[in-house]
Amino acid sequence: MPSTETPPRSIGVVGASHAAVHLADRLRDQGYDGAITLISHEPRLPYQRPPLSKAWLKGEATSESLLLRDPAHYADKEIELFTGVRAERVARTPAGARIEFAGGSRPREFDRLVLATGARARTLTLPGSDHPDVVRLRDLGHACVVAERVRKGPIAVVGGGFVGLEVAATARSLGAEVTVIEAGSRLLGRAVGEVTATALLAAHRAMQTDIVLDAQPAAIVTAADGVRGVRLTDGREIPAATVLIGIGAEPRTELARQLGLDCAGGVVVDDRCTASDGWTLAIGDCTTRVSPATGRHYRLESVDNATTQAEVAAAVLAGSTAPAAAAPWFWSDQGDQKLQIVGLIGGYTSVVVRTDPDKPRRKVALYFGDEGLVAAECLNAPADFVALRAALGRGHRPGPEALADNSIPLKKLLTPIRS
Repeated sequence: MPSTETPPRSIGVVGASHAAVHLADRLRDQGYDGAITLISHEPRLPYQRPPLSKAWLKGEATSESLLLRDPAHYADKEIELFTGVRAERVARTPAGARIEFAGGSRPREFDRLVLATGARARTLTLPGSDHPDVVRLRDLGHACVVAERVRKGPIAVVGGGFVGLEVAATARSLGAEVTVIEAGSRLLGRAVGEVTATALLAAHRAMQTDIVLDAQPAAIVTAADGVRGVRLTDGREIPAATVLIGIGAEPRTELARQLGLDCAGGVVVDDRCTASDGWTLAIGDCTTRVSPATGRHYRLESVDNATTQAEVAAAVLAGSTAPAAAAPWFWSDQGDQKLQIVGLIGGYTSVVVRTDPDKPRRKVALYFGDEGLVAAECLNAPADFVALRAALGRGHRPGPEALADNSIPLKKLLTPIRS
C-alpha cells in the first residue's frame, strides 16, 4: 500500500460539490503545492444545492448565484477541474490509485484518492413511477424540471422529509396546491423529535398544505395527457399533475465497493475521514460513521458536515493538525419556519421543551443524556441556536435542571456555563 506518512504529489478527488471544493481550497490554504484534480460527472461548475428547494424554485437564484466559486477561482488556485466526466472504475496501484472513465477518456493515476461521491435521490418502484411527470430533487437538472412543473397543477410530494417539506412550502408560496404523503405517523420521523415534528405539521397545515400521514402509495395513476394522481394502499387517490418523490437519498458507494472498502449505509470512515483500508479518504454525503453514544452508524447530509470533513481530510493529506471536532449542525427553511439543529439527537434520556408565550412560533427542544446536553432543535429561535451551538462546541454539557427555567432567556442561562 502506498505511504500515508508524507504529503502526496497528486490528489484525485471523485466529486466536485461542497466537500470536494472546500477540500481543494483548504489544501492550498495550508500550503500544499501538489496537483489537485476534481472529477465531476455533472457538466456544470460546482454549485450550491440547498437553494434548489427554495430560492431556485422561486426564481430568486440564478445559475451564476449558485456557483460555489467564481469560474476563474480554479485556475487561480491551480485546481484541475474535470466536469461531465464519470469515474467508472477505480483500483489501487503500487504508487496510488488509477481511475478509469466512462466514454473512453484516458485513465488517470494519482498518489492519493479521495471519494466525495455524494448521494443520489432514492426512487420508488411503483406502477407509473417511471412517468416523466414523476420527478425528484437532488441536483440542478432536477430542480429545473421541478421549477417548470410548479405551475402546472396540483403537486403530490411522497415523503415528509426535509427536501419534500421544503419543496412543499415553496410550491405553496407560489400558489400551487400541495399534498404531502408520509408513510410514518409523523413528519421527519427519523430526523427530529415529536415536539418539533408536531409543530412543523401544524405550520404546514397552516400554509394550507394537505398532509396525509400513515399513508402508503400503491401506484402513480396516469392518463393519456399525464399524471392524474397517487393511489394509496387504502384506495384513496390524491389528485396531482406532478409527483415529487422525496424519500431521502442513498450514498454513492460503487467506487468504494470496487476498492473493497467497508460500506454500511455509506463509506465507513473514522474521525480522520479514513476508510477501512487505512489509505483512501472519503468525505461528505457518501460517508457514514459510528456514533459513540449509540454504537450505530449514522450519516450526515449537511453543508457543515461537508466542510468539516473537508478540513479534516485536508489536514490529513497535508500532514498538518486536524481541527478539533465541533458539534454538528443543520438547518432547514420551510416557508416561514426556520429549523436549526445542533448535536446528534440519538441516545438521549430526557427532553426539555422551552416555549415563549409572547412568541408562540418559537420552540426549543433540548435533548439530554447521562452526561448532559447532547443536542437541540430550535424552531424560529436563531439566538437560542447560536448560544447552544457555542456551548456544545466548547464541550459544555449542562444538565436539564440548568436550562429548565422557561422564564429566563436561554442565552442568560448559558452565560455562566460558557464562561
